[in-house]
Amino acid sequence: MAAVVLAHSLLRSFPEVDKGRIGLTGISWGGYLTDIVSGVDPRFRFAAPVYGCGYLGEDSAWLKNFADLGKTRAEKWLSLWDPSVYLANGKMPMLWVTGTNDFAYPFPSLQKSYRLPRGPRTLSIRVRMPHGHPQGAKPEEIAAFAASILRHGVPLPRITATERDSIRYNSRSTIVKAELNYTRDSGRWQDRKWETVAAQLDAGARRAAAQVPQGATAWFFNLTDDRGLVVSSEHKTN
Repeated sequence: MAAVVLAHSLLRSFPEVDKGRIGLTGISWGGYLTDIVSGVDPRFRFAAPVYGCGYLGEDSAWLKNFADLGKTRAEKWLSLWDPSVYLANGKMPMLWVTGTNDFAYPFPSLQKSYRLPRGPRTLSIRVRMPHGHPQGAKPEEIAAFAASILRHGVPLPRITATERDSIRYNSRSTIVKAELNYTRDSGRWQDRKWETVAAQLDAGARRAAAQVPQGATAWFFNLTDDRGLVVSSEHKTN
C-alpha cells in the first residue's frame, strides 16, 4: 500500500505527467490493494478494482490462512489490512469489475465492500467471468471508465434505481440489450449455476424489466450499450 502511494507521488513529480489525471486499477490482489489505496490516497481521480474486495475474514479464498494464524493474530491482521477498514474513506468514482463465481472474492463480500465508499460507483459483473490476469485486463469498461473521467469521454451507462423486477438507468450511449441473470442455487457462491434471460427494454422510459423466475435465490440485471460495454445492478436475494 505504501509503495502504491509512493509511486503515485513519483508519477506526480514528473513534468510530463498531468497530476490531475491519474487513476488506479489492479487485478485480484491488485484489486484488493486498489480498494485500500482508494481510501488512503484521495489524489487519485478514480479507482477500478478487478475481483478484489474486503471482508476477507468472512468469506474468501484465505479462510484457511486466517485459521492457521489463530484467532488473535487473524483479528489483528484483519483490523490492519482488510479493505473494509479503509473503503469508507473513499470519495472517488469507483468501477467494480468481477464475475459471478469468483473463487477468491464472493458476491456478498463484494456487495458489502462496494457499498462502503461515499463516491459514485459502477458495477460491471459478468456471469462466470474467469479469474486471472488476462481475463481481468480484458474488460473494455475499465478504459472507457477512465476516459470518461480523465478525457471527458462518453461515460458508462448508470443504473439509477433497482426494484425486484426492474431497473431504471441514464445513458449517453444507446442501450442495445438488457438481461436478467439469476441463480436458483444456494450454498457456496463459487459453485452456483447462473442462468440468463432477456429483459424487456423500454428505451423511452429508460427502464428494463424481467420477471424473476420462481425459486431464484439471487439475481441482477445487466445492460449492454452500443459499444459492447456492460454495467450491472446490485444483486438481490430472497
